[in-house]
Amino acid sequence: QVQLVESGGGLVQAGGSLRLSCAASGRTVRNYGMGWFRQAPGKDREFVSAISWSTGKTYYADSVKGRFTISRDNAKNMVYLQMNSLKPEDTGVYYCAIDTTGSSQYNYWGQGTQVTVSS
Repeated sequence: QVQLVESGGGLVQAGGSLRLSCAASGRTVRNYGMGWFRQAPGKDREFVSAISWSTGKTYYADSVKGRFTISRDNAKNMVYLQMNSLKPEDTGVYYCAIDTTGSSQYNYWGQGTQVTVSS
């Protein structure tokens, strides 16, 4: 009943910027928070950033702090990830997820969008 759709991925040169979007929809969406994760080939999926829907409090992985900014649109149930100063190590498939229980458990995931940063 919950659908997540990511968009905005693509190919960008190192030092460039990219903005990812994710829309959550469904008949009933209890949105406690949304987050972004990424996975590089042969690597485990890792946490990138998250935002609380009620307070707007943000969280960032150390590897992206100062370069990425997460934001939300409460009315549209959308989350964004502005990525600046991109590095080749940022390359991977980026997934958005939603916490519908309030327990910080991401129980629904999108299909992912590819981000490739060239040297």
